Amino acid sequence: MASDPQLRRIEETDRPQVEITVDGLALEALAGDTVLTAILVRARRLRDNEFDGKPRAGFCLMGACQECWLWRADGRRLRACTTLVEPGLALTTHSPLAAWQHKGS
Repeated sequence: MASDPQLRRIEETDRPQVEITVDGLALEALAGDTVLTAILVRARRLRDNEFDGKPRAGFCLMGACQECWLWRADGRRLRACTTLVEPGLALTTHSPLAAWQHKGS
């Protein structure tokens, strides 16, 4: 995670901590955070676009634009802007299908 985050938390810092995993790295979030918030208070981007490789950090922040998709460890997608963190949540920022498609190249 980058040292120059996209967001800065200025309020509600006393909520209980929740540990999630993103791309195999442990990440401390606060209870009630969305996945998007949990990542962007520590990183500059949410993920890289699967088509052009450019960084993405969400867009609409209300679940309509498709820019903040991440994947659970079991391959199911979730919207980072509308999904709340939960203890033990394991995520990847790269589509499992992208890895499968590249193996066949």
